[in-house]
Amino acid sequence: MSEMIDHAALRERLAEVQLVDVRTDHEWEAGRIGGARHIVLNDLTESAGEIDRGRTVVFYCRGDSRSEVAAQAFREAGYDAVALEGGIVGWAEAGLPLEPEDGYVTESGEAAAILEARRRA
Repeated sequence: MSEMIDHAALRERLAEVQLVDVRTDHEWEAGRIGGARHIVLNDLTESAGEIDRGRTVVFYCRGDSRSEVAAQAFREAGYDAVALEGGIVGWAEAGLPLEPEDGYVTESGEAAAILEARRRA
């Protein structure tokens, strides 16, 4: 498998891959791809044992920069790992569903987390 997977190919293969969202907590809470598991990028090293080496793992983030870092590290460790091209932004722009039902893609970063917390309060 190549180093990236596009949203159409991922949609076809969702049942057979491990989907890992490496975004921050506030990004995950705003909206996510169904079936994904949430492991913040900084926690991936300590959580690597929870990811099955026998199945392709697809990492995603808001765009694709954090997920590319994760996929590269996991490939170097012997995993079949790829990043979702365009991240969750590309997924949402293609009209593909997010969870929860009213889920949306939020900005990343500390300032965005503060604004998101204020919005929810």
